[in-house]
Amino acid sequence: MPKVTVDGQEIEVPAGATVLQACELAGKEIPRFCYHERLSIAGNCRMCLVEVKPGPPKPQASCALPATEGQEIRTDSEMVKKAREGVMEFLLINHPLDCPICDQGGECDLQDQSLAYGRGGTRYHENKRAVTEKYMGPLIKTVMTRCIHCTRCVRFSEEVAGVDEIGALYRGEDMQITTYLEHAAKHELSANVIDLCPVGALTSRPYAYEARPWELKKTLSIDVSDAMGANIRIDSRGREVLRALPRINDDVNEEWISDKARYQVDGLVRRRLDKVWIRKRGKLQQASWDEAFKAIAKVKPGKDVAAIAGDMLDCETMFAAKKLIGALGSSLIESRQTGMAYPTENLAAVNFNSTFAGIEEADAILVVGSHIRWEAPLLNVRLRKAAKRGAKIFLIGPEWETTYPAQFIGDDAAFLNDLPAQVTEAFQGAEKPAIILGGAGLAAGALDPALAFAEKFKLVRDGWNGFNVLHFSAARMGALMLGYAQKGGIADLVDAQPKLLLALGADEVDFTRFENALKVYIGHHGDKGAHAADIILPASAFTEKPGTYVNTEGRVQFADKAVFAPGDAREDWTILRALADALGVEVGFNSFDELRTAMIAEVPALGIEGLADYGALPEADASAKAEGLIAYPIKDFYMTNPISRASPTMQRCSAELLQAEELAEAAE
Repeated sequence: MPKVTVDGQEIEVPAGATVLQACELAGKEIPRFCYHERLSIAGNCRMCLVEVKPGPPKPQASCALPATEGQEIRTDSEMVKKAREGVMEFLLINHPLDCPICDQGGECDLQDQSLAYGRGGTRYHENKRAVTEKYMGPLIKTVMTRCIHCTRCVRFSEEVAGVDEIGALYRGEDMQITTYLEHAAKHELSANVIDLCPVGALTSRPYAYEARPWELKKTLSIDVSDAMGANIRIDSRGREVLRALPRINDDVNEEWISDKARYQVDGLVRRRLDKVWIRKRGKLQQASWDEAFKAIAKVKPGKDVAAIAGDMLDCETMFAAKKLIGALGSSLIESRQTGMAYPTENLAAVNFNSTFAGIEEADAILVVGSHIRWEAPLLNVRLRKAAKRGAKIFLIGPEWETTYPAQFIGDDAAFLNDLPAQVTEAFQGAEKPAIILGGAGLAAGALDPALAFAEKFKLVRDGWNGFNVLHFSAARMGALMLGYAQKGGIADLVDAQPKLLLALGADEVDFTRFENALKVYIGHHGDKGAHAADIILPASAFTEKPGTYVNTEGRVQFADKAVFAPGDAREDWTILRALADALGVEVGFNSFDELRTAMIAEVPALGIEGLADYGALPEADASAKAEGLIAYPIKDFYMTNPISRASPTMQRCSAELLQAEELAEAAE
């Protein structure tokens, strides 16, 4: 490890570190615009200039200069101060005085650094250069006159998203950043360039002129749009959520989130259920809580009661419903709304065991029945990193654009029973082999064949577990930990013909199979479940209640309450607690703290933030065979849950980015 001296302080730095990283290790703040820890080094803004000896008698760009033994680095000399002032003066030559109306105001790197490192005045009085706005789609608003050509957006699109959609035209003073032929940016992570942009050139189109950062209350939360469990921050004002931003968590989402996670939040105030409704003579009519509870109690369900959990539920709601169902003498609880019935006795067999960070180290990966770009866009970023390191990736299922080199074997699940020679060769020579089994693979009966594959190629080794199942529902692993799985899936509930069916935010169920049951929908949006319900009890969305969530790798995470629910809507657990009184049973809790304590007592892993331990993989059923054509469960990335279906932004994205493209392909 080389030793360097930074402003008189001698430190050791890792081999391969840059001078900028060495300065940060010494506690020195180095200004920068183009440099970003997760992107390649561009070295084109020159703001990070420092003085280095031995070396040329001029300031040097610290982001692109390797730290070597014996260097003396000065970050506070007069030469460095004047150089940074000069760079800032050049950057501001053409920058418009938009700060009062710029959405980046208050969280702008250019504002902060011009204050800290600028001259405080300019010597240039010529006309400023103007650049026309570029169209980048319904999510990204552009004011390209503000652009300082840091190329962060270009590098993100190429290196992280893997889609060459943004680039530079022309040279010198005429250079302009734009999308290819000014088409909309179509990849699922496109809006991350808004966070990366250090100035106001790229801002959020739906959020334009909505609020200033100092007006907003910031709440730590978890994304429920997919099973990744991305860490997000909810920014709200009053009772309205205005935006969702990523939080850094290197184990889960690094510092990215999908466009759906970021923009579906405007659906939280639309199509909301804020009143109690009861169906009378075929039509839903507004009612009171008391009327609804009396109508439910009138059924006298006894133990003929069942509950189905939706895709975005927190563990506390599911546990409260389980206690209510159990107090009535029933054990009919299920979370796999579409009818899947894979075995869940051993949760290690339905968990993403490699972890998201660990899958980057795999050198041979077989994906069975998963459109990863739509089911878990952030996992696709991890697979792209694995591919860059030389991993061989094979896929079974209909073709989709992977953004990295990969080979599609076919769209029949039976290929898993008899793999081509190139796949077996790759896995026989792999040090860290892995399989990823998606929801479509589970539906095709591929779980046992995948376990047999894991045994054959020794996917579980010392310090490595390459057996992975990728769910697409945020609530799935938490539900399975709480026992929300019947041996025969939903079919067991249908066969039992319950008198009372509690649909807990469940919108993907075929409710026509429960004709004789009183269907009570406890949820937050007027979606498919509410349309089929006999009684609607308005509940809270994920931003309106605290909760525990478990992602597809078995990571337990906690979210806080950001805003209050609208109208008569209540937190789910309070509805279930009141329903217990109406049905004359005891559930053992009267407050949220009591509920969480009881849940942790029953499932201790839900009280510890981090990865749950599910033990060893079970043995495979050697006689089981996967069969049938694979059909991915997600048909429209932007329309996968009640919140996103209610979101005007997601509707625009679906219409412009997906449906328009499908029509164009059909026309060809």
